[in-house]
Amino acid sequence: MAVIYQLDRSKGLGLILHTPGRETAATESLIDYLHSMFGDDIRAIVPQLAMSAGTMIACACKEIVMGKHSSLGPIDPQFRGTPAHGIKEEFLRAYQEIKTQGGAIDQAKIAVWQPILAKYPPAFVGECEKAIDWSNEIVTECLKTVMFKGDPDAATKAETIVNELADHSLTKSHARHLSVEKCNSLGLKIIENQNGVAFIQIAKQVMIQQQ
Repeated sequence: MAVIYQLDRSKGLGLILHTPGRETAATESLIDYLHSMFGDDIRAIVPQLAMSAGTMIACACKEIVMGKHSSLGPIDPQFRGTPAHGIKEEFLRAYQEIKTQGGAIDQAKIAVWQPILAKYPPAFVGECEKAIDWSNEIVTECLKTVMFKGDPDAATKAETIVNELADHSLTKSHARHLSVEKCNSLGLKIIENQNGVAFIQIAKQVMIQQQ
């Protein structure tokens, strides 16, 4: 709020994003606030990386400015420090291995999986599923109503992008960096200059002590 205070909102917002990401709740709050101030006239600028929640914010903008060195990342949520998708996959794998094709119970597999599943607190798997749904819903809605606003195929495009960004089995790691070429191939609206290059200068402050 302090940064946006007294800005000319009619000019839109160029939002520089450089973040490893964090909480879904804080991300949703930031997105809602920026949209209330600038509507859909927001352009994300990613000088290096905008991972996880940073990617979610980028997807809430009308366009994303990236260079050859810039990266976005998967949006699969982390729940208590563990990939929520990973927990769900592990639980489903346990169920499939314990229950045989004939519907019987494999006692040997129960002995293997019991100590693993016993570490889950009550409602843990359900909370992971809710975290996944929450993250997907935020990004899907933002893509449909902002980046692809007015596009007759907005829903299909949003679904395709979210399925790719949110699927832990496809991205393999929450820390995976997705290049500008990959983001383009997903269908995100990515902008470079006409030469496909970018120049970023980092200024270093130097303190000189008087003698």
